[in-house]
This record gives sequence, structure tokens and C-alpha cells, in this order.
Amino acid sequence: MDNENSKYFKYYVGFSALMIAGSAAFFSVFGLSKLFAGAALSVIIMAGSLEFGKIIGASFLYRYWNSITTWLKVYMTVGVITLVGITSAGIFGFLSNAYQGATIEFEKQTATLFYQEDRLEQLEEDKSYLKQELEQSINTLPDNYPTAKRKLREEYNPKVFALNEQILNIKQNIGDLKVALVETGVDVGPAIYLARAFNTDIDTVVKFFILILIFVFDPMAVSLILAYNKVLEDDRKKIISKPKKMSNLKNTETIYNRVKLPEVKKVTEPEVKTVTENVKQKFVGKGGKTPGK
Repeated sequence: MDNENSKYFKYYVGFSALMIAGSAAFFSVFGLSKLFAGAALSVIIMAGSLEFGKIIGASFLYRYWNSITTWLKVYMTVGVITLVGITSAGIFGFLSNAYQGATIEFEKQTATLFYQEDRLEQLEEDKSYLKQELEQSINTLPDNYPTAKRKLREEYNPKVFALNEQILNIKQNIGDLKVALVETGVDVGPAIYLARAFNTDIDTVVKFFILILIFVFDPMAVSLILAYNKVLEDDRKKIISKPKKMSNLKNTETIYNRVKLPEVKKVTEPEVKTVTENVKQKFVGKGGKTPGK
């Protein structure tokens, strides 16, 4: 099982590097296009080319670090680090724009709610002031002036009723706005909760999380690209060393097959007797004497 996992590990590293680098490039390219909305297509082409060049540049530096000149090392290293910074800025622009799009309605409703609450407080104060003014005016009149007191009440009552109607309408608007805020706040509910938990505003919480994301996003993509190159290099070394051993075995087998030993032929007894007699006739003369003696 471990061998199978190690066999496919390089594909896992390559896939993760592709996914993170591709996502970072996507967010960065479209974030920069929002920043320079006047030439969005041109910015997309330029930023996409730079993102691809950053990945190739990082891979090139890893593979040919020991064989390139110092000035090229310095320039390409600075270029890759700068492009990482540009990518991070593009990601920040994309995420902040997405956050503003999700919270713009929430902020509008919140501002309207604050205005309505301030208006309600002002109307309540006006109503209280009218009642105090009415009571003071009535108290200045003697008790034997009931008609004058009634006229004063009739004069102030329409104003109080108008204020009551405005207060009632504003309270109804505040209730509707609070319901709408609950429905709209679902999209940014976690940010609202965290802002309350840490006793801060939503913008600070979201900015903090965006900074964390851009700190690990593109640097992790470049690191995985370098890790993938390392895995490929190790895998290539294994492949190169393995055929040498196999070729030695094949050469041994080939030599063994080519060198054929002579077959041993079985000799029968009559053949042995015939060969022995021929040798005697050739090297031993008649009468058992050797020829030439």
C-alpha cells in the first residue's frame, strides 16, 4: 500500500500545485482587472502571461540554479518574488471587491436604520417638548379660564397627533429594516459574529482574514511548484538508475545465450573398439613393434 501511495505521490503534488497556482492566478488576474477596469481585457492578458511566466521562472531557477550566471539568478529571483507580491495584491483586490459586493446592501440598510433611529429619537424629543410647552401654557392660565385651556389643547393636539403618526411610521420602518438586516446579514453572518466576539468592526475582521489568505496563498503555490520539480527530479534519477541494472542483466543473458557449449555425443562400445584398432594400426607396427625402430 505504501508503494502505491509513493507511486502516485508525485501526481498528488502536481495536482495540488496546479490547483493552488491556478486559483491564485484566477483571483489575481480578475482582481487586477477590477483595479484597472478601463482596460480589463488587456490587463487579463498581461497578468495571465506574468502568472504563467512566474511558474516557469520558479521551475527554471530550481532546475538550472547551478548552471546559470549570477546576474540571471538575481534578476529572476527578484522577478519571481515581485510577481508573488503582485499576485497577492490582485488576490486582495478580488476578495475585497467580493466582500464589498456582499456587504454593500447590508451597509446601506444599516445606514438607513441608524438614520431612522436618530429621526425617531428626535421626534420623541419634539413630542415631549410639545407636551411640556402645552402644560406650561395651561398652568399660566387661571383655573377660571377653561375655554382658553381647551383652545390651547385644540391648538397643540394636531401637532402631537402628527408627531405620533410620524413616530409610528418610523417605528414600522425600523422593524422592516431590522428584518431585512437579518436576511441580508446571512451572507456576512460569520464576519458579524467574529466582529462582535472580538469587539471590533466587520471591516477589520475581513481585512485580517484576507491578509492571512494572501500570506499563504501564492507563496504556497510557488513552494508546491518547486516541490513538484523536486519529486520529478528524484523520479527521473530512479528511472535512469533502474535501466542500467536491467541492461546489465540483459547483456549477461545475451552472452550466455550466444556462447554455446559443444554437445557431448554418446559413444557406443563398437565405436570405441574400432577407434582403438585404428590407433594401434597407425602407431604400432606388426608384431607389436613401433614403426621406425
